[in-house]
Amino acid sequence: MKRPNSTSKYNMSISTQELINELKRAEKLLFDLRFKKATRQPFKSHEIKLNKKKIATLKNILRDKV
Repeated sequence: MKRPNSTSKYNMSISTQELINELKRAEKLLFDLRFKKATRQPFKSHEIKLNKKKIATLKNILRDKV
């Protein structure tokens, strides 16, 4: 079942490989942010939430494309 337009940032015309690359970048950034949190380095805590939402959006787009 297709979802309503929740893909305002990411156009459906983007290739699957580009989406996968963007997803890998977002997951790496999330890992880095969590690592900074665990080691008590300075970071912007709101970026964790934003990045998790970005990853979820990318995964939804990839699922709908397949």
